[in-house]
Amino acid sequence: MTLRWEQVIVDSSDPVALGRWWAEALGWVVVDDSPEEYEIRPAPDRMPGLLFVRVPETKDRKNRLHFDFRPDDQRAEVTRLLGLGARHADAEAEYPWVTLLDPEGNEFCVLGVRAA
Repeated sequence: MTLRWEQVIVDSSDPVALGRWWAEALGWVVVDDSPEEYEIRPAPDRMPGLLFVRVPETKDRKNRLHFDFRPDDQRAEVTRLLGLGARHADAEAEYPWVTLLDPEGNEFCVLGVRAA
């Protein structure tokens, strides 16, 4: 049996707004823009994607799963993401990564340079 990773589902109070934000943050394309399910992918025929789905409840605690990104320039990428509307997580510590929150409060990390 072969499993193929198709997408990650992201619960959201506003799938369109959050999906648009992530599409811009990642430079991905929109493949489904319905109000209840908003899907983005790296390219129209490339997986995995992110599928934002409407849920009635709001986020009330730390995510059990989050994204880690490793850019070429951590400081520049953090600045860019903050300019798009991300914000710093409450707990700031001296780590080689920066934890940010997307517009709905989902945590994600921007990693520093990989140790050799």
